[in-house]
Amino acid sequence: MYLTQGLHRGLQQTPDAVATISGGRTQSYRTLADRVARLAGALRALGAAPGGRVAYLGCNSDRFHEYYLGAFWAGLVVNPVNTRWSAAEIAYSLDDSGSRILFADELVLPRLDRIRADYAALDALIWVGEGAAPAGMLDYEALLAGAAPVPDARRGGDALAGLFYTGGTTGFPKGVMLTHANLVTGALGSAALRFVHPGATFLHAAPMFHLADLAAWTIISLTGGVHVTVPAFSPVAVLRAIQAHRVTDTVMVPAMLQLLVDAPELKDHDLSSLRHVGYGGSPIAEALLLRAQAALPGVTFCQAYGQTELSPITTLLLPEEHEAGSTRLRSAGRAVPHAEIAVVNEAGEPAATGEVGEIVARGGHVMAGYWNKPEETAAALRDGWMHTGDAGYLDAEGYLYVVDRVKDMIITGGENVYSAEVENALARHPAVATCAVIGLPDETWGERVHAVVVLKPGAAATADELRDHAKELIAGYKCPRSVDFAEALPISSTGKVLKRELRANYAEGA
Repeated sequence: MYLTQGLHRGLQQTPDAVATISGGRTQSYRTLADRVARLAGALRALGAAPGGRVAYLGCNSDRFHEYYLGAFWAGLVVNPVNTRWSAAEIAYSLDDSGSRILFADELVLPRLDRIRADYAALDALIWVGEGAAPAGMLDYEALLAGAAPVPDARRGGDALAGLFYTGGTTGFPKGVMLTHANLVTGALGSAALRFVHPGATFLHAAPMFHLADLAAWTIISLTGGVHVTVPAFSPVAVLRAIQAHRVTDTVMVPAMLQLLVDAPELKDHDLSSLRHVGYGGSPIAEALLLRAQAALPGVTFCQAYGQTELSPITTLLLPEEHEAGSTRLRSAGRAVPHAEIAVVNEAGEPAATGEVGEIVARGGHVMAGYWNKPEETAAALRDGWMHTGDAGYLDAEGYLYVVDRVKDMIITGGENVYSAEVENALARHPAVATCAVIGLPDETWGERVHAVVVLKPGAAATADELRDHAKELIAGYKCPRSVDFAEALPISSTGKVLKRELRANYAEGA
């Protein structure tokens, strides 16, 4: 199994059918296949050898789509970079992965000098934005026009397909190693239960670097269909794209879904083509789901639970299980065909039905490990099971209920934030003695990042000052949305901060 198989099928069976729609450009499978083969040739000419890493930092577009396919066609490993990261985090992922070629658009320009200063090993910068390429960057279209097409390497199976960086408990991102077989297995198993429909006209509304969107990208790429992109999510952009291109399917995180159904412009657009919405990335409030069903009559919904390490889907709550009033709406669904799930207690033994424990999973979708992190890999992958760090329970029919997270991870707007990353950034402020970061409920984002800070004796700092400081070190979405100051933090007998007490205090206050 290899990730360019769908492109070969499209070229053979429907060469003149529409493959991509983006920014006023429409491409057939025939045109797409030629461009992908030329891009692969260009990457080889730039010195990228099989297994080499190539990174992408930019908005959703047909060029992002070609980057994935072109890299796989050339036998390379992708490193799609989170556009919301700070320059320091971006440089770390490039350095850690060994990425020598970077595709970039307008989003990178304000951070480019800092990225180059922190990581000087880039062999080539390829401009995928609109207009002329800035000085020192290669123009994408000129690169393709001057390149000779090369045969597909058909590098697949257990070969590494990508390094997908996710938050790290040590304060540094971890590169999740996913193989071609991982991604294909996850896509076909999820497609079988209609996370998105094979052959759909699919709108990439979520960021294309995100594994939730990549799951859908892989399904549509393998089964045939149309990839429609908007550069970034906004309710109006999504509504216009659905109407203009007769979009049938899309995937969103709950925060995006809420903004869409609350948009005043919703009633002004023809959404009759839309038939299905997949969602996941963070818990969804039942009230929001019911509002979405009412706002989008005739649209089916499917919830996914998983994580990057699981390629990323391991359970689905199917469309027919979204009946109003059903207790299933509080569930994350049941295991997909390619996955086995269990809940284990602290001793690693199977928990009883209804007993809360750690959620574990195994199957062909489980990652190969964390790049350059053997100890963290060994801790996560034990006896063939991926230990998710999430807490939940199973009912008698195998429905999974996610109740909390074992790890101190916050999910805000579908993005994972590890408290250690935020605490490390805040602790570097000269006025901070110690701090603790927790997630608090938020109506818009699901959770918000909240910091409790103890200042050094005689020192002073404001919440805004601490936020500005953190933004220099980590992505804006990871920075605290709210800050409280305390004289001390609750500490256990072993010297650990009792975050459960902090959460309980805020729950009582609420």
